[in-house]
Amino acid sequence: MPYRLGVDVGGTFTDLLLIEENTGETWRDKVPSTPHDPSEAVINGTKAICNIAGISPAEIGQFLHGTTVATNAVLEGKGAKTGLVVTKGYRQVLQVARSLVPGGLAAWITWPKPVPLAALECTVEIDERLDASGTVVDELNEAQARAALESLKAEGIEALTICLLNSYINGAHELKVAEIAREIFPDIPISLSHEILPEMQEYERALTTVANSLVRPVMAMYIANLRNKLRELGMQGRINLLRSDGGLIGSEKAELTPVNLLMSGPAGGVTGALWVAENSNVKNILTLDVGGTSTDVALIENGEPLLRRETSVGHLTVRASSLDVKTVGAGGGSIAHVPELTGALRVGPESAGAVPGPVAYGKGGTQPTVTDAHVVLGNLPESLLGGSFELDRPAARAAVKGIADALGVTIEEAAQGIIDIANENMYGALRLVSVQQGYDPRDFALMGFGGAGSLHSNAVGKLMGSYPVVVPVSPGVLCAVGDATTQMRYEHARSFNRTSTKTSDGEIATWLAEMQEVVMKDLEEEGVARADQVVKFEAGVRYMGQGFEVDIPIELADFQAGGGLDKLMQAFDEEHERLFTFNLDVEHEIVNLRAVSIGQGAKMPAQDIAQGDGDPSQAKLRDHKMWVEGKELPAVIYERSKLESGDKLQGPCVVVEMDSTAVILPDHVGTVDGCGNILINPVEA
Repeated sequence: MPYRLGVDVGGTFTDLLLIEENTGETWRDKVPSTPHDPSEAVINGTKAICNIAGISPAEIGQFLHGTTVATNAVLEGKGAKTGLVVTKGYRQVLQVARSLVPGGLAAWITWPKPVPLAALECTVEIDERLDASGTVVDELNEAQARAALESLKAEGIEALTICLLNSYINGAHELKVAEIAREIFPDIPISLSHEILPEMQEYERALTTVANSLVRPVMAMYIANLRNKLRELGMQGRINLLRSDGGLIGSEKAELTPVNLLMSGPAGGVTGALWVAENSNVKNILTLDVGGTSTDVALIENGEPLLRRETSVGHLTVRASSLDVKTVGAGGGSIAHVPELTGALRVGPESAGAVPGPVAYGKGGTQPTVTDAHVVLGNLPESLLGGSFELDRPAARAAVKGIADALGVTIEEAAQGIIDIANENMYGALRLVSVQQGYDPRDFALMGFGGAGSLHSNAVGKLMGSYPVVVPVSPGVLCAVGDATTQMRYEHARSFNRTSTKTSDGEIATWLAEMQEVVMKDLEEEGVARADQVVKFEAGVRYMGQGFEVDIPIELADFQAGGGLDKLMQAFDEEHERLFTFNLDVEHEIVNLRAVSIGQGAKMPAQDIAQGDGDPSQAKLRDHKMWVEGKELPAVIYERSKLESGDKLQGPCVVVEMDSTAVILPDHVGTVDGCGNILINPVEA
């Protein structure tokens, strides 16, 4: 079965990419999302794209899926009612939390502290104790543990978390408690902290494991339902989901550890951008993934996306690896309004989403959105998706007129204001992943994708000073490209807790070798042969007395040969100075070690396009008019599929294709490369 199918579910559209692995031939499609049950859109799209390609679902050997189900469960407060079992004396671990308050110096005055994921009345203590080395201090009182668990029955919990002190180094007591819990609660999922996060710091370990329990029932139901529907279609291939860190995980294991899928959706766009970067020979990229509801941004340096040891969704931050993606509520469906109190234009974060959608979609929407503003300005022609989706321009103008009347400006000026505010929101998010982390955005290209990314990328690139602005082929389904071309990935981390003077190259080499065996075995169980795996290692290092560590890449061979510790300390000092501009003259502490095994991704070569002479006239559809920079200007609409390598597109112009529309501004020129990507630069450059 030589076909791979990548499916990405967004707030407005579900994107699909089908790859024939032997030839590299691809088929793309978009279908409306179904927020009430995302699996409906997945199944509808699977049927549609199989019909387009002329194959049956039974010929698909691997199904790869990015999903926001876990994300939405957290944001909408629809997770399971979770019980928590802790060591005696630690019942308030989630209530005490950390002292960090987000925001400025006075943020503690106005910051509403989030409600703990496991309520105090659903938290029980048991008699047991391990010391920091994992040695038993107090044996587990099984009778008392059973009584404590029985007391949770009356609370009607739907999932259970067991997080005992120092269990990260010895999980024996957690396993015994789990045995008892399965007798009392045979029908609910049970998550053990030493399996979810075998690391020190009991608050982070408890919070991460409780978050896993919170989304586990809803994710298990979604994954099992989707798997059953795909099997009913005749698909017998492997079903994998995209993790927050950009790797793939088998659907069965994803049901057990859904905390690793909290940022599954945005990760697909970053991995898709990596594929484009490899084929367009661009190493440093800022990504701009603009959908119908939100915008996700990330930074790729030297072909590697930034990874974080934390995943943040709303007010929740858990200790699970994820790509460093920032999200703002600015998308094609973001609603524009003028509050009576201030009289100032605002855009988002509220969104019209897929239902009812922008006014121009003609599906019942009544409030003006960013998409409607694009329609008014001429950035969007009257039809989308290859002519199958007609836009209602008069309705869009009527909707934006309400904003114009409230502001006392023309309809076009109001529409431009809506776009400008959306662009500024995106600009602010991009600064978080670049300037705030010590990177100069002028050293990076900007790649816009998603349904609306190419509408905004030129303007946002101009704000950032990031060139070239890259418009990839089929940007509207690039997240699905990422799902279909990414790699299987498994990670294993362990707390180490040694200073550099109290360990040795040999000890670290032994630990790394053991961890390597764990991750390679996990990946082998998913059908990836050891010969096809690459294992990478990291160490979390800090200066003695610091509260948080910095992750540094390391090599097993360096520690086996000797000298690995010296290299690690030097690399940490250099990275610490880059991040914080100073170093400390104190001992280094190695907090944890991490092994990551990566399998091979699909080989999908970029398709070369015909060589042109620089004149794009063969792709011209018609003359057009666009409202740009306060005035109406003559423009041209081009058909993307007819462009040739070397064509020069002088702005202002619009480039249309099945899944997306790109805008090139005045005083800019887009050059088509050999793979069909459009590289936009200022004319003077």
